[in-house]
Amino acid sequence: MINITLPDGSVKQVKSGSTPFDVAQSISHGLARNVISASYNGNTVETSTPLNEDGKLVLYTFNDKDGKKALWHSAAHLMAQAILKFYPKAKLTIGPPIDQGFYYDIDFGDESISEKDFPKIEKTMLEIARQKHEFQLRAVSKQEALEYYKSNPFKTELIENLEDGEITFCDHDDFTDLCRGGHIPHTGFIKAVKLLSAAGAYWRGDETNPQLTRVYGIAFPKQKMLKEYLELLEEAKKRDHRKLGRELELFTFSQKVGQGLPLWLPKGAALRERLENFLKDAQQNAGYEQVVSPHIGHKDLYVTSGHYEKYGEDSFQPISTPKDNEEFLLKPMNCPHHCEIYNSAAWSYKDLPKRYAEFGTVYRYEQSGELHGLTRVRGFTQDDAHIFCTPDQLDEEFKKVIDLVLYVFGSLGFENFTAQVSLRDPENKEKYIGSDKNWQKAEQAIIKAAEEKGLNYHVETGEAAFYGPKLDFMVKDALQREWQLGTIQVDYNLPERFDLTYKGADNEMHRPVMIHRAPFGSMERFIAILLEHTAGNFPLWLTNEQAIILSISEKYENYSKKVLNLLKKHEIRARTDHRSETMGKKIRDAETQKIPFMIIVGENEAENVTVSIRKHGGEDLGEMLIEEFSALITNEINAQKRYFEE
Repeated sequence: MINITLPDGSVKQVKSGSTPFDVAQSISHGLARNVISASYNGNTVETSTPLNEDGKLVLYTFNDKDGKKALWHSAAHLMAQAILKFYPKAKLTIGPPIDQGFYYDIDFGDESISEKDFPKIEKTMLEIARQKHEFQLRAVSKQEALEYYKSNPFKTELIENLEDGEITFCDHDDFTDLCRGGHIPHTGFIKAVKLLSAAGAYWRGDETNPQLTRVYGIAFPKQKMLKEYLELLEEAKKRDHRKLGRELELFTFSQKVGQGLPLWLPKGAALRERLENFLKDAQQNAGYEQVVSPHIGHKDLYVTSGHYEKYGEDSFQPISTPKDNEEFLLKPMNCPHHCEIYNSAAWSYKDLPKRYAEFGTVYRYEQSGELHGLTRVRGFTQDDAHIFCTPDQLDEEFKKVIDLVLYVFGSLGFENFTAQVSLRDPENKEKYIGSDKNWQKAEQAIIKAAEEKGLNYHVETGEAAFYGPKLDFMVKDALQREWQLGTIQVDYNLPERFDLTYKGADNEMHRPVMIHRAPFGSMERFIAILLEHTAGNFPLWLTNEQAIILSISEKYENYSKKVLNLLKKHEIRARTDHRSETMGKKIRDAETQKIPFMIIVGENEAENVTVSIRKHGGEDLGEMLIEEFSALITNEINAQKRYFEE
């Protein structure tokens, strides 16, 4: 008999050789019907994998992230099988699950696939699925694997990099694929499929390698789930920040300027400025000092910090200065610069903490195929800050940053979020810098702060930054999509690498602890997510134009100007629309531009010195005094925007 520990801490005794499915069946038949994947002692296993030693078992259904991963990974096999029936000469490469669905990169040779081919592939996938073929893993030798894939250079390259004795194939029906595992029990769990798109992708993401075709798809255990997903997808298209950015005249891109380098138009620049001022005010209240650092830095700066070693390939090529024999890089990070700002003076424990904040623009090389609107760019501005504190101050400072992040989220309508504690991978320490002792201290500090603040958090191993663990905030938007927004990191390593010190109460020199934090993350990505979350209907305090004045006819233009001047005195952002268009046309245009309030002025309003108010979306608020309208806006802003308190 072996002991199986379940997530709730309970222990079940089962016969050696029992499978996760057997354990699920011993708990309940309902669970056994729905379990599609499992992990044992932290490793992904099949539901049919024999368990021969004591361990911790987690069972997954499609409601779990890992359950979705297993179903989508299995569906990628199914899609590859179906595609080969129509394109037998195609060469398969890799087909992983992703956040929403899966893809497979395929070399179609002289042939090509298009969206018109998708229905027949989907139909074939479902025909195969209904036959309930089991997914079965089998170990093969390296020689066998190379022989099987001798006509596929992509699979051969993958196999060459694998250790003999650790290579497995997955079989179902008449299809075989090189695979590590992590499948559903059989194809019958897949009841609905949809191929979404096809795009170009370089083999292994390298532009010097052959270009492949990446086919994206998604699958569900119920047709209803697919229907709901496709409805969300249609809504997502309407909310696409690239589309809304054009309509609201916020930003643009130019091939002459360069890919991934956004140009902010006047309305977009004003929006950014309000966001910056909002955070600057909160930071000033919290004791931050603004600093400014240059857009480039000496290569040695990033060698010292470790960024060059870990992220060198993601940086732009060094800028050489032959006369002085020096090399500079476009700034990929602000933290090394802030370390040198701290190093510019001698500090005592009485001076700490030092909190340096900067809206610093950084540059990282992203492959052209990976660029996407504002969410993946080559130049972006971080709302960066670095806190240098004593070890005794770390807990309080970290919790203050959590408060600041929560204030930002609350003020901008992001109410649905969880926290992720991102730790170092203990099995792959070469990815990181610093001692085990420093890592343990940093990781414990984050977990302690998250617990004391009552955050709903989970732990992810292997997701830490190379210099320290992180607390990442995972926000769900209006379409229930999850985004990483806001991050706080504890760092004992950069203070060592830059030899940062302060004089303690014992008159000895000590090393400060460094906290990295960015509530927005980057201005570009944050604005993109905010656009899609709100569908362009920004909070009233943030929106560019809070009201537009529409006069019934030219006779009331003078009165509309008087109203505009009064609104400006109340610090309400408004403008008049004097175009010779119909009132219906003006209202439709104001709706498209997402202006929160339309102020209608005509004969009655001019005589009564009032305004008639229509809200975005069509609600008629009736006639009121300008002072009443001003109070209405002020009250709505106060309801939206929480004021930061230390």
